[in-house]
Amino acid sequence: MSDPLAYHNGDFLPLSQVRLSALDRGFLFGDGVYEVIPAYGGKPFRLNQHLARLENSLRAIRMEPPLSPRQWETILKELLQGQADQAIYMQITRGAAGKRDHAFPAVTNPTILAWATPMSDEIPQPAKAITHRDIRWQWCHIKAITLLANVLLRQQAVDRGCQETILIRDGHVTEGAASNVFAIIDGIVVTPPTGPHLLPGITRDLVLELATGHGIENREQNLPVEALTSAEEIWLTSSTRELVPVVEVDGHPIGDGRPGPLWERMYRIFQSYKRTFRGLP
Repeated sequence: MSDPLAYHNGDFLPLSQVRLSALDRGFLFGDGVYEVIPAYGGKPFRLNQHLARLENSLRAIRMEPPLSPRQWETILKELLQGQADQAIYMQITRGAAGKRDHAFPAVTNPTILAWATPMSDEIPQPAKAITHRDIRWQWCHIKAITLLANVLLRQQAVDRGCQETILIRDGHVTEGAASNVFAIIDGIVVTPPTGPHLLPGITRDLVLELATGHGIENREQNLPVEALTSAEEIWLTSSTRELVPVVEVDGHPIGDGRPGPLWERMYRIFQSYKRTFRGLP
């Protein structure tokens, strides 16, 4: 893969040439936040919602946004090369301080980094998942770069030949290690409500919006872990994987073990929405 163009603290340069301080608090403490934005036809998708979530994450860790939405738009326009589908990664840390100290530095100089990479346009392959106790912290609504727990949880799925780990807290589903979770219960699309234990997914919200707009009944409500094995369908959503059907959880088939009819309908609706966004018929 070619070396993508990156933005780093005011400069545009090849990603491989970006150099970060060993004292950067993102490197030392995971003291920072990030955002991932898909782009279709050279245009960032749901940009306002993504930038609002980035700002919310920054304020939650007591950082002022270092750039305005207009400044981000200018940067992303430069990073997006061509009309192919791309994923933009954006990260802001509290920057480098003069010494390693857990307390905030008196003067903060944030480190800002962003780049874009190609995104697959293939139809999502059916996924298998496992469940596991949610071992993460209490502020999962912040899109923080401290993702070690998510990494370990996701790896447990990979070790068992699966693609995702569905997280359980107090007997209820929160989200996936790197996704939001939907289940079809008695023909109704159900997803856990937002709160401190899960990330308010942009794609999650869009799926609910599209479902409502096309007369598909949906609810945000607690999802007991027991409901997973009896669900007619299970979906995962994320900005880069979009809408993925789950056909097996903990070795038990979901429905008839194939992507369900409601997923197929929702996937077509989602792709139609993207075509309209691109300006295509």
